[in-house]
Amino acid sequence: MLEDLTIKDFALIDSDYLEFTKGFTVLSGETGAGKSILIGALSFLLGGKADVQQIRVGKKEASVSGTFLLPTGLPVRTEYTDEDEPRNALEWLSFHGIEIENDRVLLRRIIRDTGKNGAWINDTPVTRSDLTQFSSFLVDIHGQHEHQSLMKVTEHRKYLDARAGITSDVEAFTAKYAVLVAKRKQLAQYNLSDSERLRKLDMMSFAVKEISEAKLKPGEDTALEEEQARLSSYEKIYSDADSINQLLDGDENSVLGLLKRIRRDSMHITELDKSLSSLDERVEAAFYELSDIAGEFSSYKNKLVYDPSRLQTVEERLSLIYNLKKKYASSVNAPLSEVISYFEEAQKYIEENGDGNNKKDALTAEIKVLEKEILTQAEKLSNARKSTASVLNSEVDEILSKLGMKGTSFTVQINQKAGSDVEQLCGPYGKDDIEFLISANPGNPPLPLAKIASGGELSRVMLALKTIFAQTDNVETLVFDEIDTGIGGEVAVAVGAHIKNLAKNKQIFCITHLASIAVYADNQIKIEKSVSGEITSSNVYPVEGEARVAEIARMLSGDSDTSQSLEHARSLLAKFSGGD
Repeated sequence: MLEDLTIKDFALIDSDYLEFTKGFTVLSGETGAGKSILIGALSFLLGGKADVQQIRVGKKEASVSGTFLLPTGLPVRTEYTDEDEPRNALEWLSFHGIEIENDRVLLRRIIRDTGKNGAWINDTPVTRSDLTQFSSFLVDIHGQHEHQSLMKVTEHRKYLDARAGITSDVEAFTAKYAVLVAKRKQLAQYNLSDSERLRKLDMMSFAVKEISEAKLKPGEDTALEEEQARLSSYEKIYSDADSINQLLDGDENSVLGLLKRIRRDSMHITELDKSLSSLDERVEAAFYELSDIAGEFSSYKNKLVYDPSRLQTVEERLSLIYNLKKKYASSVNAPLSEVISYFEEAQKYIEENGDGNNKKDALTAEIKVLEKEILTQAEKLSNARKSTASVLNSEVDEILSKLGMKGTSFTVQINQKAGSDVEQLCGPYGKDDIEFLISANPGNPPLPLAKIASGGELSRVMLALKTIFAQTDNVETLVFDEIDTGIGGEVAVAVGAHIKNLAKNKQIFCITHLASIAVYADNQIKIEKSVSGEITSSNVYPVEGEARVAEIARMLSGDSDTSQSLEHARSLLAKFSGGD
């Protein structure tokens, strides 16, 4: 559970500290006041994208920190391997050797105007990836765009798999399926006709021989180009080095000649006024530093040798590399590593195909075994999905009936991928095509959710799914960013009542424009924009008592001053929130 949040110089927020409790907390404010900034700050803290534009104008650094009370009694394994994934927040901390105090952790994240950002769990620095993985056990943020994920049929399978508890099994299946695809591709190479295979072998063998004889070294082309530039510019380099040497140490009017005179005068004046001793030391240091530089330039110049034979060797080598890139790289300007990669791939092809059909039979046998295993696993996944689909249908229907969609029927449609009598087709996620259907009225046939559902219906289906998943996972804090999209009136009242009920076991934050949802909240936080001079700020603070009554009145009618709107707000709060 999120207990407090400290925000400093983040977007329009100057500095805010907020404390939270269990239950239902609603975030409200005028359009454009910065409600999404608060959610943005929380997302940043939990490992979201960091951008220097998130830093308040005129500041060097933005920071967000938050204290989380961790759940107790969760199982923690003391023996595990590097491949084991933590199953909850306590296990994640144990795996990473981070200790907790009083069942709490402090998350902290900063971003500086240089682009550098850092994250800590307690006093331990962590990567963004670590922070994201750990925070996924603490908070689930449901953003506005997630409603739209229901419009993508490909996303439906993920919800069903999550409800069936087979997500990790599907990931393992996908990995094995990828191995099968690779082996099939390899077999296809073997199945090339002999003439095609031999032709490709000849081509690869020639490439290996040609590249091997060149004895390339990684980065050689860059080094040769630099040497070529140096050798071909011998006269200019010598002339410049000689000029620098003359200016530094040519005669009594050169830099060092003048510095000698300055040093002599400095020493003299310092004997008369000891307060100048530090300046005298700097003059002395400058003299010795420039003397050293002059010496190095002189030595460099004396070592310069015009070597036309070496220049010819370098140019011939570069010409050879140019021709190899032309044949085996994506372009003549590509890095030399592409030619080396082509060499390695050609060697591998020869190794795998040089024996003709000797490996074909063995590979065919491997593929048959893999296909059998994959089909068996796909069958298990499919059975788990089918048995869960009916459960999910009932669960969603029950919740939708409480959200103003009584009579609506939700259906998970599972079809097998097209196949034949002798072969069942599978994809990377199994043999099922999955799509959510909905029937808005009794007697109507179920139709694709993505095609017929309105914005308000999508919001409520998503809220139903979130509710179902919240009953089985360990995430204690849920954030709904404008779950009220496309709804109003009695439906909004039903949604408010549903979220309040959900908040009996979870900490819920909800951004809403609707007073009929806000009045159900246990706590209310107002976000307000203010302008002082040329500085715009968003201020965040809890509202209670008459201040909350005024905020509800504003949400109801845009008028927080008239006695009618205030009285209406007061009566709603008394009815749904127990008074405020």
